[in-house]
Amino acid sequence: MNYPKFRKSAELFGVICGGLLISMPAIPQAVAQESTPKINPCPRIFYEEPHNNQVVVPQGCPPNALTQRLAAQGLLPVPATPSQEQTNLGVGGETPQPGVRVPVPSSGDQTQQPSTGAVSTEQPPLLQPRQTPSATIALANGTVNIKLVNDTATNVTFQVIGDTAPRSLAGKSDVTLQGLKAPVTVTFEREDGGQLIVTPQASSEPGNLNVTFNEATNAAQGRSAMRIEPNGSVFLN
Repeated sequence: MNYPKFRKSAELFGVICGGLLISMPAIPQAVAQESTPKINPCPRIFYEEPHNNQVVVPQGCPPNALTQRLAAQGLLPVPATPSQEQTNLGVGGETPQPGVRVPVPSSGDQTQQPSTGAVSTEQPPLLQPRQTPSATIALANGTVNIKLVNDTATNVTFQVIGDTAPRSLAGKSDVTLQGLKAPVTVTFEREDGGQLIVTPQASSEPGNLNVTFNEATNAAQGRSAMRIEPNGSVFLN
């Protein structure tokens, strides 16, 4: 009888089965690791109304309409280019589908140099608006308290850029924002879509600014942002 051959076959079969048992637990673990979703810091809601025109996106995210508008006015730093991982994720944590355009900030128009023919992709610096300050206050250790007074009959949405989320201020009411470090930018918008007349006025106490909202009759009077510089100058846009 071929006992040696049978014994070798049994040993070989045992080695194969043992290897399969050892490798099997690793397969579900690998699948579980691959299925773990990545968290996108730039959710889709930033690019949908009304947030598209009311909320400033975090640094590194593709800019929405409000972020682009404030950056063009010199009220925000130039939006940073998103990381490759964020670009791959797209808006809302999804992989971009064919035909779907994910908003990605431009790195600046390419400028043709007539002398050498070289192409430059360097983005020119943003210029601050040249205008007379609407008010000037004396800061208290570089900080300011802002009292917002809504004299309109409708709610006003406001946001301290980089400090607070959008908040609602009811008509005929007020709120005080304390300890804001200059430079600071505040945006505001009537929830009924109308225009706002914004009147900043320095308080008698250092480091305090009163800002009053009134209804505007035309778009030329409307204002949607306020910037307080480290020297105490207050600009409206």
